[in-house]
Amino acid sequence: MTSSPARIFGLRTILVLVFAFLYIPIAVLVALSFNQGGLPTVWSGFSLKWYASLAGNAAILSAALNTLLVALVSTAIATLLGTLLAIGVEMRRQYGRGLEALIFAPMIIPDIVLAIALLSFFSMLDFTLGLHTIILAHVVFNLAFVCSVVRARLKSFDWSIVEASADLGASALTTFRRVTLPVILPAVVAGALLAFTLSVDEFIIAFFTSGAGRASTTLPMQIYSMIRFGITPEINALATIVMAVSITVLTLSQRLNRGVIGQ
Repeated sequence: MTSSPARIFGLRTILVLVFAFLYIPIAVLVALSFNQGGLPTVWSGFSLKWYASLAGNAAILSAALNTLLVALVSTAIATLLGTLLAIGVEMRRQYGRGLEALIFAPMIIPDIVLAIALLSFFSMLDFTLGLHTIILAHVVFNLAFVCSVVRARLKSFDWSIVEASADLGASALTTFRRVTLPVILPAVVAGALLAFTLSVDEFIIAFFTSGAGRASTTLPMQIYSMIRFGITPEINALATIVMAVSITVLTLSQRLNRGVIGQ
């Protein structure tokens, strides 16, 4: 069954309009980050001065370092726990869908609900809020994403080679290091990159579980505090950098994940 030219033209028009709706605002933001003038909505010439201004902003640099620390530590912990959880679930499939629902609940629960729950939990334990509570909170929701990516690779994993390794006298640690890990490593890296991206971009949970002051302010929180006083080209430049880093890391994660699923 062939489509008429009018139908094809209509579908293409809708596709163009959808992409325009999605990406024109982002293109405008990026363009205005190079705007020479101080007005964020009027183009007055090309300039890199707003990017140079970011390099001398102590509050932004502090928030960027906090974000990097939170992302790296939470990603490392979530990758380790998520990988081990994925292996454990795949080896013990008799636990059924109930366990899977518990594992992937943080991916489904709205961020605001998870943030309030984590804040209540930390308050109940009388934890002092700070970067350590943000890291723990990020581990909670990143763990599910890492587990999901690694399990996609384990679906096609031949567990008989693990049994063969054990029969030949290898310990569980040696089997994991020399047999299991090399096979699932691309999925582990893809899950880690995805977790890093989510941690860098995450705002709501970090906002609820952070302490007072600059010491526990992440970059998304700093951007939020800046836009309350109005949009400036400096904010556009900062948002462009965050977006570029996120897109780069997410692209790497998707390419690795595509290769994992294709194997």
